[in-house]
Amino acid sequence: MKIQIQKLREGARIPTRGSEQAAGYDLYACLDHAVEIAPGGSAKIGTGLAIAVPDGYFGAIFARSGLAAKEGLRPANCVGVADSDYRGEYMVVLHNDSDKVRVVTPDERIAQLVVMPYLAVEFEPVQALEETARGTGGFGSTGT
Repeated sequence: MKIQIQKLREGARIPTRGSEQAAGYDLYACLDHAVEIAPGGSAKIGTGLAIAVPDGYFGAIFARSGLAAKEGLRPANCVGVADSDYRGEYMVVLHNDSDKVRVVTPDERIAQLVVMPYLAVEFEPVQALEETARGTGGFGSTGT
């Protein structure tokens, strides 16, 4: 599948994969200078890219495991959703879960993009739902 991508700013980098079988494509910080993120704080980091994800798909933006584990940085919304009709710059709001100031540098890999299919559905209001063995059992109802 080919996906159109536009560099909106000088210095923007096309997403890359860490290996041939990697599902995620690394997104890079497109910054003029390093950005500090205080403990418990967040910062909006641009990629300098606009991406035309095909209809029937969306761009899921996930944390990079190394950045989260080593630096305590992850997308503030945990998983971002970029719809197929969005044509603006892909941004990642990074949140600092650590107790130290963290620095994001230009060209640093900040998140990963996975292009995923979705189902378009219609919701049908009904008076009652079909019964199941689980029923209304919620959090923890099926074990620990």
